[in-house]
Amino acid sequence: MAAFLAERDAEARELMDDPACDVRVLERTYRRFPLVNAFVSGQRAVYRRWLRPRATPTRPWRVLDVGTGGADMPRRLLRWARRDGLDVHVVAIDPDPRAIDYARRRATAPGLELRAVTTADLRAAGERFDAVLSNHVLHHLSDDEVKALLDDTAALVTPGGVAVHADIERSSLAYAAFAAATWPLQAGPLRGTFIRPDGLTSIRRSRTAGETAALAPRGWRVRRGFPSRLELVWGGP
Repeated sequence: MAAFLAERDAEARELMDDPACDVRVLERTYRRFPLVNAFVSGQRAVYRRWLRPRATPTRPWRVLDVGTGGADMPRRLLRWARRDGLDVHVVAIDPDPRAIDYARRRATAPGLELRAVTTADLRAAGERFDAVLSNHVLHHLSDDEVKALLDDTAALVTPGGVAVHADIERSSLAYAAFAAATWPLQAGPLRGTFIRPDGLTSIRRSRTAGETAALAPRGWRVRRGFPSRLELVWGGP
């Protein structure tokens, strides 16, 4: 691993996390997330491995999406579930009201509920879910915040349910591949967005499989995915 990636850069900050960032650029970034996530997030794999085998057409399923951003992930999930004849309701949350405001201004999606709350808020309210998901959230959080999220998650999942917090795995390959893939797109689809600089910062902030496993309490396990992905899983086979 390159020297500057040998250790997690916990001090690096993504531009979109700045409360004072340009909202127009932030919303263009949200609009481009579906394009980027289709290639790097493995959302379809999460659905097919962890959700589809557990959900049945005879019982409604309640799913929580943590740190939803522009809510592209739950919208995809709901489309796949409908095609499979499943009754799925997704509560998509984000503590950043800018994200929820943007997501609410998009076309409505049947079964999607958007809330500007935290997992701690839902836990305090006694809510429960058949599945809890997040995508590219863990690297935004400090170690203590990750532990708190995992503690909340375990309390929010119904018995027999599943939780999957998916994120990037820090590596030289991930950094070089993302830098090369996004370089020619800067003047096109990624122009006027935070995606390229924040993506590179995300990799620097992300954790390796070993670092992630060291944070996880008993009952959680780490799986590697492609490309350069980790899944921190509670429940499931």
